[in-house]
Amino acid sequence: MTIGLVGRKCGMTRIFTDAGVTVPVTVVEALPNRVTQIKSEKPDGYRAVQVTFGSRKASRVPKALAGHFAKGNVAAGYASHEFRLGKGEGEALVAGAELKVDMFSAGQIVDVTGTTVGKGFAGTIKRHNFAGGMKTHGNSLSHRAPGSIGQRQTPGRVFKGKRMSGHMGVRNRTIENLRIVEIDIPRHLLLISGAVPGAEGGRVVVRPSVKAAAQKRRQKLMPNKAPAAAAKGAPAARAAPAKVAAKTDKPAAKK
Repeated sequence: MTIGLVGRKCGMTRIFTDAGVTVPVTVVEALPNRVTQIKSEKPDGYRAVQVTFGSRKASRVPKALAGHFAKGNVAAGYASHEFRLGKGEGEALVAGAELKVDMFSAGQIVDVTGTTVGKGFAGTIKRHNFAGGMKTHGNSLSHRAPGSIGQRQTPGRVFKGKRMSGHMGVRNRTIENLRIVEIDIPRHLLLISGAVPGAEGGRVVVRPSVKAAAQKRRQKLMPNKAPAAAAKGAPAARAAPAKVAAKTDKPAAKK
């Protein structure tokens, strides 16, 4: 897992490109994340970096957490978050360092994790995107009914995981392959194009895209053999098989 930033979803706005095209973006405020602890395999069993963000009153910090923050020589934050480290990642990080928005770049592809907006108690049509019943042809009371939920006396129960009505939203979800349009370093803002999960004011985690990194590794291992065709978006043309010359000499007809 790559290192990211924990921020706050502020809302939406739009920016204009040099060509005058308007681009809708989501504003994410990512204040400097302070490194509180570096975990290693020997004492902890895994490699990770623990960060905190925001600020909290000293009277609101439990003594155990106050000692933990004091050991890392950082100010007490609102909450803590961990990023798992892969092989060779985070070698230069130390407790007390800060991670800022300049670790990203404009045009970079990222994955954003957040808690979806709560929708309360929802029916099966809205919660699971069911098609519903027929609108006419004799259907009068089953337009949005969930339908059958089981069988007969055997098995005599409803199977676990059956999609039914219930609470919708408030789930931890990750939206992949979003693009950073612009970065405002003085104000610690990331302007992201795409569907950022969560409500305004919610906490989000921005990481470099996993699929984009995998695609970059694949291109490095297996470079395209026809870069000109790939640039135009056309598949590489296959070489035509060599044609065998037809024999023109015909055997003499028997008399």
